[in-house]
Amino acid sequence: MVGEPELALDESCGRQSAVSRSSKMANQNQQRSLHLPHLAGPRGLGSGWSRRELIILAAVVIVTILIFSHSSPKYSSTIVGNHTDKSSNSAPPSSASRHSDWIPFTPLTNAHHKAALCLDGSVPGYHMEKGFGSGSHDWVLHIEGGGWCNTIASCSSRKKTALGSSKYMDAPVQFSGILSHDPLQNPAGGLFYRFALSMLCQDFYNWNKVKIRYCDGASFSGHPDAESKNGPELFFRGQLIWEAVMDQLLSLGLSNARQALLSGCSAGGLATLLHCDNFQGILPKGATVKCLADAGFFLNEKDVAGNHTIESFYRDVVNLQGIAKSLNKDCLSKMEPHKCFFPQEFIENIKTPLFLVHPAYDFWQIRNILAPDESDSQRTWLSCKLNIFNCNPSQLEVLRGFRNSLLKTLGKFQQNKEGGMFINSCFIHCQTWMAETWHSPTSPRINNRTIAECVGDWYFNRKEAKEVDRPFPCNPTCYNMDFTRGL
Repeated sequence: MVGEPELALDESCGRQSAVSRSSKMANQNQQRSLHLPHLAGPRGLGSGWSRRELIILAAVVIVTILIFSHSSPKYSSTIVGNHTDKSSNSAPPSSASRHSDWIPFTPLTNAHHKAALCLDGSVPGYHMEKGFGSGSHDWVLHIEGGGWCNTIASCSSRKKTALGSSKYMDAPVQFSGILSHDPLQNPAGGLFYRFALSMLCQDFYNWNKVKIRYCDGASFSGHPDAESKNGPELFFRGQLIWEAVMDQLLSLGLSNARQALLSGCSAGGLATLLHCDNFQGILPKGATVKCLADAGFFLNEKDVAGNHTIESFYRDVVNLQGIAKSLNKDCLSKMEPHKCFFPQEFIENIKTPLFLVHPAYDFWQIRNILAPDESDSQRTWLSCKLNIFNCNPSQLEVLRGFRNSLLKTLGKFQQNKEGGMFINSCFIHCQTWMAETWHSPTSPRINNRTIAECVGDWYFNRKEAKEVDRPFPCNPTCYNMDFTRGL
């Protein structure tokens, strides 16, 4: 629990020493991977699935047998075809059906009218899959992440990529994790739970789903007033993009939402926190509206050399793009604008129910906040930043201190009755957009609950969902990134 004294590293995981356990888990690390940089160690069916999931699996098998025994060949072929599309590396179909994983890009039709433009002046947009059945009037929005730009030079470079221009964005993207239409990936409720456990709850899998693309470099918070500083070459329109996207989605049915969840990853998670109350304010008063920030709680901590690297960086971002106008007014009345870009300074002012998914050993924050290259001239942290199993004992103690700072900062939020949290001790960053980390037999768990299960319990008020993991390396279910692969 947050606030309790920290256990010694070897005591927190039992009698096994940190060194021997790290060595054992490092060997496991060679066995498990994603379609991204390599991750760590599998579990078998018996230990990977909870008792509840095994009950559901048995029910699914029975239902599947019944369906296929009474289905026409055409129906069976459709199911197999969708499975093949998901697992294949071939090009996606040219047009996405309701049950396709590949969703086309939709440019904003009101972009020029609203002056809502990407850094390079191109038209921003989103990917949307319509809901069906009982989820037709429910919405889950996910804001893409991708860092920030803090100088004219970095923004000019950024506008030549998909994070600054829609010209470089993938036309179709694959929806998975929290955006998946597969009830086995989005298991908070729905058909299988109603059949197997008689749980009359709603699920995200059949909701309207939207991925909002990120191309402004300021977590959807920049203002055009700041453009005079750099000439006509860069467009700081993040706030206008946010407003234009909301206007268009409202016209497509969001204005009639019964339930809605705003989520985001990394810089998109920060955008979720910044715009959470605004999102609730534009939806019907009777709607259930909540927000989820995934790896978006960036800490204002000194780095290993004692420098305020991230605070200096955020100051430059806020000043360059005129972000102050989008920041919390209560926070601005107490401190400098750039400090109000840190969630720890305004999270208490967010009125909308909020869930935090966050790894206590966030590799992005370790690499860019705690041990940035400019503060590690001897490159003593390089190997540790590439793979946490390479960290020496003194580095692990520093990482534990960083974890303790996070837990201390979140101490008051943990007492929020409407809040939820899943703080695991994995060396990873975002975890909600991938099936492997959102919900699968081998997903990270705390107290035998996956992220998806905790989020579902919180959203539908089934039970409290505040899970805080033990320190690294105690959780064998973690996916731990390994950036040494391919070097």
